Amino acid sequence: MNLADYRRAARAWLEENAPHGDPPGTDAISRAKEFMAKLYDAGYSGITWPAQWGGQGLTQAEERAFAAEARDYTLPTYVFSIGLGMTGPTLVDRGTDAQRERFVRPLLRGEEIWCQLFSEPGAGSDVASLQTKAERDGDHWVVNGQKVWTSVAHHADWGLLLARTDVEVPKHKGLTMFVVDMHHPGVTVRPLKDMSGRSNFNEIYFDNVIIPDEHRVGEVNDGWSVAVTTLLHERLSISAGVGMGGSKDHPASVEALRKVLDTSDPLVRDQLVELHIRSRALALFNQRLSQETKAGIFPGARGSGAKLLLAELTMFQADLATQLVGPETALADHPLAQALSIAPGMALGGGTNEIMRNIVGDRVLGLPPEPRVDKNVPFKDLKVGTQA
Repeated sequence: MNLADYRRAARAWLEENAPHGDPPGTDAISRAKEFMAKLYDAGYSGITWPAQWGGQGLTQAEERAFAAEARDYTLPTYVFSIGLGMTGPTLVDRGTDAQRERFVRPLLRGEEIWCQLFSEPGAGSDVASLQTKAERDGDHWVVNGQKVWTSVAHHADWGLLLARTDVEVPKHKGLTMFVVDMHHPGVTVRPLKDMSGRSNFNEIYFDNVIIPDEHRVGEVNDGWSVAVTTLLHERLSISAGVGMGGSKDHPASVEALRKVLDTSDPLVRDQLVELHIRSRALALFNQRLSQETKAGIFPGARGSGAKLLLAELTMFQADLATQLVGPETALADHPLAQALSIAPGMALGGGTNEIMRNIVGDRVLGLPPEPRVDKNVPFKDLKVGTQA
């Protein structure tokens, strides 16, 4: 099928199958899973993922074509975003064949929901200071500790967990990555309500949670390198959203703002053009990084640059919408209110702007790195987070 036919087929499928809102009383998660199953069965989930692990095995051209058609719809895929953008690609890159065989296809089909368990109360931007411990006991591991700010954990079936397995070595060298069953009786998930009134974030407690060694991802104490892989995919997937205007019907997109503003004013037009240019530039940069990744070229720290650009674009978009539409955007019932209230979070999630700038300065521009007094100190000798 040539690309034009592929795009027409995608448009026809979306016209027939894209939901138009959930009826009152409908279980949104069940509906989302039903939609993901149909999306996968039609060949539009995991478009560029390896066919041997359940993907479609197609090219970036098909993925871009489908994304271009899907932009006109609001698809119920948010709850799967962590799995599709972060944990799933990590398993494809770093998991065992058995792990790929077990987890990838159900993830792509929406049968199982995933979360990512990195941040802790005392280890956010400096996630290598985490204190959740995994201790080996024969052919399994026993995990105790706490994670926080974990998106969609209250819906998740599985999580990608970074835990400390050695305190005798420096903090980056004593971490190991695991796949954890979020339904294990020792896992407690507590939703956290943010300023928008939603509860997409959670805090999670692990109390003697058993993880079989076959669910370890990568080598023991090599978890940081696996985490770097996850963080790269995270920043690329976040930046792929291209700000708050990822779909044409978003209240702060260029298309939506044009409908409510006086575009005969040349200053308004100039500002909308600036928003369009920034959004398009980030989209093209992200597309390039994605193509390089699929071709086996590791984008490295440039993924942090894309994430930083998205955070700055999102705040620019929020400020512009507030300035042009007016102070009524802060009212709870205004279409822009929720989108604007969550915009500052983009400068935190996936790494703060300050951390992103440090990474870009150090690893892309070659500037002198920040002083690291803890680089060669065993973790047990550090005073970090809540550790005494």
